[in-house]
Amino acid sequence: MKKWFLLSTLSLLMFAACKKDKACASLPPTTVATSAETANLQSYLTTNNITTAVGKNGMFYVISTQGTGQSPNLCSTITIDYVGKTINTTTGTDGAQFDASPANQPLVSSLNKLIAGWQLTMPLVKAGGLITLYIPPSLGYGAQAAGSIPANSYLKFQITLREVQ
Repeated sequence: MKKWFLLSTLSLLMFAACKKDKACASLPPTTVATSAETANLQSYLTTNNITTAVGKNGMFYVISTQGTGQSPNLCSTITIDYVGKTINTTTGTDGAQFDASPANQPLVSSLNKLIAGWQLTMPLVKAGGLITLYIPPSLGYGAQAAGSIPANSYLKFQITLREVQ
C-alpha cells in the first residue's frame, strides 16, 4: 500500500510539473501592427517630440532606466507599478488615464497573461527598470472595448518593473 501511494504521489507530481512547463511554454505574440497603426503612432510621437525605439511587431518604447535585476520572460511572474492612458492620435494628445496600480499595491501577474504589447517589450528591461510603452490597438485590446478602454485604442503605459520571479 505504501509503495502504491508513493508511486501515485510521484506520478501526480511529475504530471503537475509537466503541466506547469506546458502552460509556460508560451511563444511571443506574432501579431503585427498595421502600417496605418504604426503611422498614427509615429505621428503622435513626432507631434510630441518623443524619441523612441521601435520594437518587435510595431511597438514603440522608451527605456528610462534599464534596471539591474533579472529580465522577465513570458513565463515570469512580474511585480510592477504602472499608469495606463489612452492616446488620441488625431489630436496628438494623451487621453484619459484608465488604470493605475494603487499606491503600495503593485500588480503581480504572469507576463504571458498580459496584452501582447507588454509581452513583447517587458523582456527588454530588468527588475528596477522603468519603461514607457506606446501600443497600437492590435497589440493592446484590439477591436474590443475593455472596461473603460474604447475599442481600437492606442495606449501609453509607464511601467516600473519591481520584481521578476
